[in-house]
Amino acid sequence: MADLFLVRHGETEWSRSGRHTGMTDVPLTERGRAEARGLVPLIRSHRIGAAFVSPSQRTRETAELIGLTDVRIDSDLHEWDYGAYEGITTVEIQRERPGWFLFTDGVAAGPPERPGESPKEVGERADRVLGKVDAALANTEGCVVLVAHGHFLRVLTARWLGLPPSDGALFQLATGTVCRLSTEHGRPVIAAWNVRPGS
Repeated sequence: MADLFLVRHGETEWSRSGRHTGMTDVPLTERGRAEARGLVPLIRSHRIGAAFVSPSQRTRETAELIGLTDVRIDSDLHEWDYGAYEGITTVEIQRERPGWFLFTDGVAAGPPERPGESPKEVGERADRVLGKVDAALANTEGCVVLVAHGHFLRVLTARWLGLPPSDGALFQLATGTVCRLSTEHGRPVIAAWNVRPGS
């Protein structure tokens, strides 16, 4: 089986300041664009059979800058819906909820357009994406690339490994990085994580 590559979009103003960026469509910074361009050799050294991209402008621009063409926009790849915590940092949330932790506690309900998601709901979305990845890997000769968001990709990695969504907490993921999920002896593994050019 070919590999699954995960690309987290480049830096945004909100990611730089630690603000939870779920449904808000924040653009890349110039540094974020440079991070994306830096990933070109890491992606182009592989044969890409299919590429799926979150609908947000920060992921679509990242995909474009790394040279992905013929991408499929997939709404299941959007970032965690943070509900009432959209645009707020962890430090700010913990002032009101000491000890709060996204991967186990989820979020407070937000307005109707972004009601928020539980870890279980994000895990269910990740499972749907992995079903599409399995179908793509079975029908192409190359690797599959997902260009998406930090918290979502961490949950997806946990699900790839057969772990609960809350175990996405174990996988730190920086902006403008590539990860490679693979198999060894028929079992899912992490083959590379949080890779940047020269690292």
